[in-house]
Amino acid sequence: MKRRARSCGGRSGSSSDAVADGWVFAIDRGGTFTDCIGVAPDGGVHVAKLLSSDSAPEQGVRRILARAGVEPERVECAVRLGTTVATNALLERRGVPMLFVANRGLGDVLAIGTQERPDLFDLEIRKPPPLHARVAEVPGRVAADGEIVEPFDVDAARDILLEARAAGIDSVAISLLHAYAHPEFEAQFAALARDLGFGHVVASHEIAREMGLLARGETASVDAYLTPLLRTHVAGLREALPGARLRLMQSSGGLTEAERFRGPFALLSGPAGGVVGAAHVAAAAGHTRAVGFDMGGTSTDVSLLRDGDVDRSFETLVGGVRVKAPMLRIHTVAAGGGSLCRFDGFRLTVGPESAGADPGPLCYGHAPSDPQASGVALTDVNFFLGRVQPDRFPFALHRAPVEGALARLGEELAAAGHPMAPDALAAGFVAVANAGMAQAIAQVSVARGVDPRDCALVGFGGAAGQHVCAVARELGMETVLLHPFAGILSAYGIGRAPVSWDGQRDAGRVRLGAPLPAAVEALLVELEGRARRALAGEGVEAGLAVERRLDLRSVGTETALAVREPADGDWLAAFAAEHRARFGYERPGRPVEIVTARVHAGAVDPGWDRVAPPAPAGHGPAAPLREETVWFPGIGRVSAPVFAREALGPGQRLVGPALVLEDTGTIVLDPGFEAALGPEGILVLTDTAPRRGVEADATRVTVDPIQLEVFGSRFMSIAEQMGAVLRNTSVSTNIKERLDYSCAVFDAEGGLVANAPHIPVHLGAMSETVRVVRDRFPDLAEDESVVTNDPFAGGSHLPDVTVVTPVFAGGEYPAFFVASRGHHADIGGRTPGSMPADSTRLEEEGVVLAPFRLVRAGRFEEARVRELLAAARYPARSPDDNVAELEAMLAANRAGVALFCELLAEHGRQAVERMMRELQGAAAGKVAREIERLPDGRHAFADQMDDGTPVQVALEISGPRMTIDFSGTGGVHPGNLNAPPAVVKAAVIYALRSLVAEPIPLNGGCLEPVEIRVPPGSLLDPPDASAVVGGNVETSQRIVDVLLGALGIAAASQGTMNNVTFGDASFGYYETVGGGAGATAGCDGASGVHSHMTNTRITDAEVLEARHPVRLVEFSLRRGSGGSGRHGGGDGLIRRYHFLAPVTVSLLCERRTQRPWGAAGGEPGASGRNVVERGDGSAQELPGRATAELAAGDGLRVETPGGGGFGAA
Repeated sequence: MKRRARSCGGRSGSSSDAVADGWVFAIDRGGTFTDCIGVAPDGGVHVAKLLSSDSAPEQGVRRILARAGVEPERVECAVRLGTTVATNALLERRGVPMLFVANRGLGDVLAIGTQERPDLFDLEIRKPPPLHARVAEVPGRVAADGEIVEPFDVDAARDILLEARAAGIDSVAISLLHAYAHPEFEAQFAALARDLGFGHVVASHEIAREMGLLARGETASVDAYLTPLLRTHVAGLREALPGARLRLMQSSGGLTEAERFRGPFALLSGPAGGVVGAAHVAAAAGHTRAVGFDMGGTSTDVSLLRDGDVDRSFETLVGGVRVKAPMLRIHTVAAGGGSLCRFDGFRLTVGPESAGADPGPLCYGHAPSDPQASGVALTDVNFFLGRVQPDRFPFALHRAPVEGALARLGEELAAAGHPMAPDALAAGFVAVANAGMAQAIAQVSVARGVDPRDCALVGFGGAAGQHVCAVARELGMETVLLHPFAGILSAYGIGRAPVSWDGQRDAGRVRLGAPLPAAVEALLVELEGRARRALAGEGVEAGLAVERRLDLRSVGTETALAVREPADGDWLAAFAAEHRARFGYERPGRPVEIVTARVHAGAVDPGWDRVAPPAPAGHGPAAPLREETVWFPGIGRVSAPVFAREALGPGQRLVGPALVLEDTGTIVLDPGFEAALGPEGILVLTDTAPRRGVEADATRVTVDPIQLEVFGSRFMSIAEQMGAVLRNTSVSTNIKERLDYSCAVFDAEGGLVANAPHIPVHLGAMSETVRVVRDRFPDLAEDESVVTNDPFAGGSHLPDVTVVTPVFAGGEYPAFFVASRGHHADIGGRTPGSMPADSTRLEEEGVVLAPFRLVRAGRFEEARVRELLAAARYPARSPDDNVAELEAMLAANRAGVALFCELLAEHGRQAVERMMRELQGAAAGKVAREIERLPDGRHAFADQMDDGTPVQVALEISGPRMTIDFSGTGGVHPGNLNAPPAVVKAAVIYALRSLVAEPIPLNGGCLEPVEIRVPPGSLLDPPDASAVVGGNVETSQRIVDVLLGALGIAAASQGTMNNVTFGDASFGYYETVGGGAGATAGCDGASGVHSHMTNTRITDAEVLEARHPVRLVEFSLRRGSGGSGRHGGGDGLIRRYHFLAPVTVSLLCERRTQRPWGAAGGEPGASGRNVVERGDGSAQELPGRATAELAAGDGLRVETPGGGGFGAA
C-alpha cells in the first residue's frame, strides 16, 4: 500500500531544502539523458536515468517516488536542477524577440563582433547571427574618464522604446560606452523602459561591471534573449512539480533561487554540476590535482582541478556569443557516445556530428531516416565490441543495425584499398576517439601550466567508463577515479553544489601595493555585503564562505590572472606565485595593476555528505556474474569476467581485462590496470603496465585509416601544446590576445608535418625557414636552436620571428625539427610597430636577423641578440621584450622536443617517419582528388594592385595535378608590396586548403600535386633587401584573390587588411580592420569580417578609448558596399576615430582604387576610402598607403571595401 509523502520542504517557497528536512532531488537534464538522484527523508538514495525531453525532470521525480512507494501527486520536496534549456535556445536561436540599444554610431557592434571569421578555411563564412530582433542608437555619450561628451536625450529614448513596443517587443538590453564605471545614462534608459511597461529590461552594468563594450553588450543581450524564456520554463517546472522548492544550477558551480536564474549564468548549468562532483571525488580520494573527464552522449567535457580549486573563466564564448559571467572553465570536445563514426576516403573520423537522443545510436533501435546511411555511433561500436553490456541499460539494445552499418563501412574501406574486418574497424573508431580526447586533455592542462601526468583522471558521464583506461594510458596518467555515481556525476554534483552569489566591479587598473589600495578594499567590502544580503534573502546564512579575488596583471600586458586573497594579505607574492604556476616564470620588478575585484559567496548543504551509494555487499571478494567475449586494446577479443559493482567488497582487487557493471554504465578495465575500492566507494584504477617499448621495425606498424588519424592527432597535439606554452610565456599582446603565432612539426628534410593554424600567412611558410636552417647548419647539435626573421630565408616580414630546434633520435643529424613563429610587437624600423607605410628598403622596416644560433651548446646567446637589436640603422625599441619573446619561443620548442621524444620512445624513429610520410601522402591525395574534380585545361586570372602593378596567374590542370604559374605578374615593387617566396607559398596553401571543403591534415603534402612557378625578379620573387611589409599583409591577399578567381569558386573579398597605425613619441597603436567577404556560388559574402590571410581581432571600443587619446565615433557596417549578384558580396566597415591629442597616422591599405571584382556575372564591391576629417570641418582624402599628421580635434574615417557578388542578380 502506498503511503502519502509528508512535507519535505515545508510549505512551497520555504527557505530550507536541506537533505535532513525531507525528499531532495538533484537532476541533470543533459542533451541525451536526464539523470535524477532522489534522497529520501531517511537518507535512502534512489536513481533514475531516462532519455531527455521537456518533461524528463518531472518524469524522473515521479519515477523515483513511485519506486519508493510514495504518492507523487502534490508532493512537497526540494529540487536542484541543471538544465540545457538556455544553452539549446542560444545555439538554436530560439530566444524571445528583443531590442538592443547602443550609443549613436555603435549600433552594429554586436553584428561585427570581434571581426574574426569562425572557420579559417571556409569560404562560405557564416557568422553567428546577433540575438536582437531590433537595434537602436540613442544620443548620449560618456568618456572613459566620466566626462559627458553628449547629453542623454530622453525624448529620443522614449521614441525608440515606443517604436519597439509597437513592433511587439517586450525585452530590452542596453549597453552604452563606459557604463561599467559611469552607468548613469544606462540607468536612465532602463528606468524609462520599465516605466513604459517592458516585461524584461537589463542594463549591461547591472550584469557585468567590467570594461569591454562588446562582451558586456553581448552578455546583456543574452540576458534579454534568454531570461524571459527561462522564466517560462521555471513556471512550467513549478506547475509540473507543485510544492517543490526549486533551485537551479548556474555556470559558476553554484545553485540559485529560480527567480534569480538568468540567461548568462545558465549556459553551463548541467556540465558545471559534473565539475563540482569531480572536484569532490578527487578530494575524497586524496588527489590535489585532477582532470575531470565527462563523456556523455553528445560530447566530452574536460576540466582542470588544482589544489582543491576549480578553474574558472569570467569571459567565455558560447554559441558564438562572448559572455561576461563567472563560469567553470570547461573545454568541450565533439566526441561522445552519440558521435558519428565515418570514413572520409583516407582516415577514420569520430564526430563532430552526433546521432543525438533521437534517433540516437543505431543500437537504440530507432529507425534512421535513411536506413542505408552508415550512421554508426561510438556507442554502437562499443556495444558491438562487447564494451557496453545491455544488462543495465534503461532499454533494450539491438545488434543487427550496428552490424549492417559496419558492413557498409567495411565495403567503403575495401573499395578504397583498405579492407578491414568488422572488429578492427570498430576498434579503430574507439582508438581514434581516444586519441582525440587525450589530445584535448593535454591541450587544456598544458595551457593552464599543468602536466597531465601529475593528475588523476576523474571519469564520469554515461560513456566515460568505456574510455578512461585508454585515455589515461595515452597521457601517462597512472590513476583513474570512478565514483559510484560516475554515470550520473553531474546530478550528484548539482546536489552537492553550494547556494551561491557572484559579483564583480571594475577596479580601474590601479597599481597593486601593500597594503591593498583603500578604494579596492572598499569595492571588495561592498561586494561582500551585497553577497551576504542576497543569500540571506534566500535563507542562507549559516556556514557561508566568502571568497575574494582580484584580477591582476603586469602593467603593459593584456592577460589578467584571477588571484584568490592570500591568507597573509601579500597580494604581490600571491600574483607572482600564480604567474609562475601558470606561465613558468615571474617578472620581478614589473608593476602590477588591479583590473577587477570579485567576490564569490556560498554555503553547502552539509547533509549531502550523507548521500552515498549502498555500502558494499560483502567483505570478501565478489565472484564474477559471468564471462563475456570482449574486445580489449592489444589483445583483441577475449573472454573476460563481468562483475557487479555493488557486489565488490573492501580490499578486493580486480585485474584487467574485466568489465564492471553499474546502474548507469559499463566500466572497461583494460589489460594492465588494477581496480580497488577507495573512500566513498570510489573505484580507483591504477595502470600497472610497463611503458610500451620502442617499435623499432617500421614494417610492424600498420598503415591504415586508423593509424593515420591517431598519429595525425599526436603530431597536431605536439604543435598545439607548443602553442599553448608560447601563448602562456609570451609578453606580447600580438601573441597572447591577437593569436598572431604558429607552431609546427617537421620531418628531417624540413617538410611540414603538422601546423596548428592561427594566422594563414604563416601556413606552410616555416618549411622554407627550416630547410635554410638544415642546409646552413649541418652541424647543429641537440642542445642548440636557430633564430631568424629574414624574409629571404623563409620569413614573411621582419616582426615575424622564427625559432627552429632540432630533434635527434640517436643519429648524427637531426631526425626531425620543431619551430615556432610569433609576431613581435616591435623589431625596430622607421615607425613604431615595424610597419612603415612608405618603406622602400628592408632595413627601414626593422632589424634583420640573418639565421644564427640563438642557443649554442645549451647557452642562450642573449648578448648576441641584444647586440644585433641595437646595432641596426633603425634599432628595436623594446629589446627586453624581444628577448623575453625569444625565451618564450624557446620554451615552446623545448616542450615540442620533449613531446617528440615521448612519441619516439613509444614507437621508434622508423615508425614515426613512416607515419609522417603517410600523413603527407593523405593530404596530397585529398588535394589531388579536389583538383581532379576541376575541368582540365588552362584557367587564368589577372588583377592589379592599386598602383597598377599586375598580379596574374594561370592554372594548368591535368587530372590530379596542377601547375600554378604567376608569369605576367609585375616586377620588383619600388615600395613595400614585394612578397617573399614564403608568403607566396602560404597563400597557395591557404587557397588549396579552402578548395578542399573538409578537414585535412595541414602539411607539406598539400603542395605535392602542385607545381608553383614564380617569375624571377618579380613582385613575388624580389631580391634581398627589398621592402616587404606590404607584401606580407596586402599582396598576399591579392594572390589569394587571383587564385580563387582562376578556380572560379569565389568573388574577390576586400583584398586588404586595412592596416591603421597612429601614435606619437610616447606610444604607438596598430590594428587591422575587417571588410566584406566575396560571395560564392552557394552563399552571400559575410559582412564586417577579416578574410583570407588574416583573422585578427579588433580592439574593443572601451579598451581603445581608455588607453589612447582617441574616441571611436563610429564603428558600423558600410551598408550597400557589397557587390550585388545572385549571392551578394559582404559589406565593408566604417571606423571613425576622433583624436584628443596630436598624432601621426600611417595607413597601409589596398583596394582604394581597384574594386573587389564580382564573379560569374556578379557586381564588384565598393572600393575603400581613407578620409582625414579636420576639426575645422574640412576633409582630405588619403591614398591607400599614406602618412598624415593630425591635430587634436581632427579625425580619421576608414571605409573598408565590400566583397564582390557572385552570379547575375
